[in-house]
Amino acid sequence: MAEPREYVDWAAARATARRLVPGGPRVTPEEARAEVEALRTAAERARGPVAETSRMHTPAGAPPALVVDRSAWIDANADSMAALLAPVVDKVMSRREDMPAAMAAMGAKVTGAEAGAMLAFLAGKVLGQYDLAPQGTPRLLLVAPNIMQVARDLEVDPADFRQWVALHEETHRVQFTAVPWLREHLLGVSRQLAADLAPDPEIMSQRFREVMTRLPDAVREGGMGLTDLITTPEQRAEVAKVTAVMSLLEGHADVVMDEVGPEVIPSVAHIRAKFTQRRAGVGAFDRILRRLLGLEAKMRQYRDGAVFVRAVVDEVGWDGFNEVWTSPQTLPLPLEIETPATWVARVHG
Repeated sequence: MAEPREYVDWAAARATARRLVPGGPRVTPEEARAEVEALRTAAERARGPVAETSRMHTPAGAPPALVVDRSAWIDANADSMAALLAPVVDKVMSRREDMPAAMAAMGAKVTGAEAGAMLAFLAGKVLGQYDLAPQGTPRLLLVAPNIMQVARDLEVDPADFRQWVALHEETHRVQFTAVPWLREHLLGVSRQLAADLAPDPEIMSQRFREVMTRLPDAVREGGMGLTDLITTPEQRAEVAKVTAVMSLLEGHADVVMDEVGPEVIPSVAHIRAKFTQRRAGVGAFDRILRRLLGLEAKMRQYRDGAVFVRAVVDEVGWDGFNEVWTSPQTLPLPLEIETPATWVARVHG
């Protein structure tokens, strides 16, 4: 059983995720080994073009990309989530000191199962990520079965698609390794936001009733998101600040991967067109689930962030854009993501 003060049973989360995650594409052992080697090569080849395009460099000695399957991705992200949310768990459990141990353990199992279901869904979707590993070694992850499956689904050139994904993820690695303060800054604001959003037990039932009443609006196309239903206006303002930073990171990676161009990826325009269609979701249920999990907002981050980056680069060039990495104070504010000229005016005068 979970420890009495444990809020999420991460062992249960892993077990649930492994049970629910869909199987990957059917491949022979030889095909699997070839895909892994091809992805390692693509990741290594991405370093030069990303550094040249972004004017940013990963320091020597950074760990190479790690090619993983869906189960390994689940394990890595369960570890990272547990480390990231540890302060939040302490805050929540400090309010439950009078809760019987058996009840606390059962609650941890339930919460773990919920986390596992979310991890299972995401494990079948994520192509790669730069794992910030709050209490470990940050590492670039490439999810081999998902990259292979999406290339097949989109009917695009597999080698070009591998390289395209590697460029995006390598850009994330450059962001966090070439900008020494960025990782701790993002982890800090994420922890603070999560702690602020942790509900007090006395308002939990009221908040739950509100969510149930307004849930139809959360899943309606164009309606408010689930986060909007469970946060105050002050909390939504803080969420917007973190979202602006995430929009910058995702938009920057998208722009760099496309700017590299056809000399490295001959079919880049074709891949971008097909992939943009995929990001819209494949069906009504998929779109609803993406909305509830916040993935619809993440899609907007790619779009809005890319618009911001391109507008700033057009105005002040790549070197001028890279002033964004100077300090936390030069990161874009929510309004500046929407109106890039305001960021240029604030930072460049």
